[in-house]
This record gives sequence, structure tokens and C-alpha cells, in this order.
Amino acid sequence: MNPKPSLSRRSLMRALGGGATAAAVGALASGCGVPAAYVAPGDRAATDRSGSDKRLVFANWPLYIDVDDDDPSKRPTLDAFRKQSGIDVKYIEEINDNDEFFGKISPSLMNHQKTGRDLIVISDWMCAKFVTLGWVQEMDRARQPHVAKYLDPLLRSPHFDPGRKYTVPWQSGITGIAYNKRRVGREIKHVSDLWAADLKGKVTLLSGLDESFALLMQGNGVDITRWTPDDFHRVCDQVEKLVKSHHIRRFTGNDYIKDLSSGDVLACQAYSGDVIQLKADDPDIEFVVPEEGGELWAESLMIPNLADHKRNAETLIDYYYRPEVAAELATWVNYVSPVPAAREILADSKDKDTAALAEDPLIFPDDTMRRRLAIARDITSEERPELAKRWNTIAGL
Repeated sequence: MNPKPSLSRRSLMRALGGGATAAAVGALASGCGVPAAYVAPGDRAATDRSGSDKRLVFANWPLYIDVDDDDPSKRPTLDAFRKQSGIDVKYIEEINDNDEFFGKISPSLMNHQKTGRDLIVISDWMCAKFVTLGWVQEMDRARQPHVAKYLDPLLRSPHFDPGRKYTVPWQSGITGIAYNKRRVGREIKHVSDLWAADLKGKVTLLSGLDESFALLMQGNGVDITRWTPDDFHRVCDQVEKLVKSHHIRRFTGNDYIKDLSSGDVLACQAYSGDVIQLKADDPDIEFVVPEEGGELWAESLMIPNLADHKRNAETLIDYYYRPEVAAELATWVNYVSPVPAAREILADSKDKDTAALAEDPLIFPDDTMRRRLAIARDITSEERPELAKRWNTIAGL
């Protein structure tokens, strides 16, 4: 097993953070002759064909699964699942943006029609919309003993899906701070360290509302599991002043990687998965979870309404929660593994590079880091229009 470069799923998200799609759902649902968007529990399941039709359709992001070193068309963990289970998997790398994918399948879900997919992976802030609208099916945990046993306790009960009845994390990550320790000349330990006078014009923040706000609130000592609109507007007031004083250079997607590498930026909001690769190229790059805390996020598996192969999908999800399978996936994607038990598998590897991944806190956060991580309460559909408008105005979106 050899670690491979990864692309940040978070960095591909639109800056709007889903506000437009949420508004579109509301408009469509209230339109003349269009059924309400919400789907009641009794209307979510189709006749499950899993017993007689041993296959499923799995939609995921590009470069988000292990690939064979010699043959990029082969995906070792998925190929092993096919062989072990007898279930054929049609794997589609079609998700490049949460909002775009929402727009692709929402008409079917809204109108009680099949999507043609049995399993999808999207970011938890977007998962919250699907769960709220009743567009995904509750999973049968009796069929998923490995999920029940090995899912990271920190990820077990997000605000939008208590007990993870409808979602299961595929991979996870941390929003924190990346900086060039040599060029800054000191350690950065707090969010407020970004605002030091000698960093003026050399700091960037993430442009997306859902990607940026939680860490900034944590810098103010806010418990992001129960933040309020007042907490949000307090952050906006602070950021607005920093923009006007030109302290913040700009707001970015994953182009902060280029800025940090070139030295145009000395410190920035960043994702843990990106920094693993940055640090491999430049040992002076550091990633820190501020002492006030960092945001733990996930991108999760869901089974859409009317999926034809629900039991097959549940079987595949549970397969990826076997520690040995989770370990193989972690060596390739380099995100925070939602299966902490995979660490022991990697630690026992005879390959030095693979064994080293077990000690990487950006893949397996240590106890000190874990104590500072929290999952932010999601932005409700009622809050989103006002909050998105305020943030997007500041970020120049």
C-alpha cells in the first residue's frame, strides 16, 4: 500500500454554499401543480431487488478511491468487494460539486422518481438538506455491524442526523490553519494569530460560507455545535474590518495551495488533506488545529429514495468499515479516516511509508488534537438566505 496524492473534495465546492439550491427547492415546491419537496418516510423505499439482482450503482467524486499503481482502471478495494460479495458495482465519478449534483438529481427526488443511483457521496452540509427533505432512506444497522463497531465516536451523531441513521462518513477532514513556519518565524497557535500586523496582506480565508464560518467562530470561543446567528454576525463584523484594512489578501477555493507554496500567502484557512501533500513538497508548511478548536467535517454515503439495491448498498458501506479495508483506502486518499481502528493495521505494515501514515495526526488525529475538534451545527434553510447574503457580500462573491 503506497500513499498517493489527493485532491480536496472540500476545495471543489462552490462559494455560495448551497443557498441557491435551497432557494430553488422552495420555489419549485411552492409552484403551481408541483408536489411538495418533502418525502414522507412511507414513500421513500422501492421494491428492493438486491436478492435477485446482485449489483448497485455508486456515484462518488473523482480521485476519491484507491487506484492500482500499474493500472488506473482498477480499484483494488472495490474489486475485492466484487469478488467477495458477488455484487457488481457500477462506479461513477460524476460528483464535482455539491450544488451541481444537487441540481442534477433533485428533480427526480422531488417528484418521487428514481435517480438511477443506489449510493452517493456528498458533503455533510449538503447531506443535511437531503435528510431534512426526506430524500434518503434510513439504513439497516443490523446489516452493518462494522459501521456500528468502528465508526469514529466524534462522527457518530451530527446535528442534522442524530445517530447517523441516514448517513455514514466516507472520509473526514479538518478545517484549520496552514502556514509557512520558516517565513512566519514563529508558531501559529490561535485563530487570532492570523491577524498579527506583520501578516497584513499575507492571509487568505476560504470563500465558501459552509467551509469558513465555523473555524472563525471557534476563534471567538464559540461552541460551534450550538452557534447562534449573533455569533455568525460577530464574525462577519470582524472579517469585514479586516477586508477593509487589506489585512485579508483574498478569499479562495483550493488556490490557497498555490499562494502558500509561492510565498504570496504566509498563513491561511486550509484543509488537512491538502496540507499532507503540501508538506511533502515543502517541510516548512505546517497545519495546526488552533487551541480554541478546529472544525471536523465529513463527506458521507447516503442511499437515495427509491434505490433499487438498498441492501447491496448497505453491504458495500459496511465493507468499507472493515479496518483492513479502511486502512487501504486511507493510504491512497490521505484524509482523516472515519475508522480509527485502521491505524493499527497501518502501523503493522512492513512498508515504512505506509507505517508512517499511522503516526500522521492529519489522518489519525492524536488525543490532543481530537479534544479540540467539533462538528459544526448545520445552517438551517431558514437561516441560510440571510447568512449567505451577508457572507457573500464580504467575500465578494
